[in-house]
Amino acid sequence: MNDQYNRGRGGTAAQRTALIVHTVADIAAAFLALWILLYLLGANQGNAFVQFIEGVADSLAWWARDIFTMDTEGLRVALNYGLPAVLYLLIGHGIAGRVRRL
Repeated sequence: MNDQYNRGRGGTAAQRTALIVHTVADIAAAFLALWILLYLLGANQGNAFVQFIEGVADSLAWWARDIFTMDTEGLRVALNYGLPAVLYLLIGHGIAGRVRRL
């Protein structure tokens, strides 16, 4: 009975925690991927939305800035922001999977 109650109310605490971790990792990766896309498509750097996405991406990828230094600016942005996106996904989904098994 208690197990049915938990499933009806969103699952166990571990399942809810795993969902939160999973979602945060996905959102972080989405911001990074969106910034890469906006940059590669030549979005207007003066636009408030583009500046917001760039600011969030910079905050998420601060540790990976200039790991790769290329002559091609688009490739540099893709690698320096893509690496954190992939790592956030791998680590976030890995942690969520482990928490789910608790």
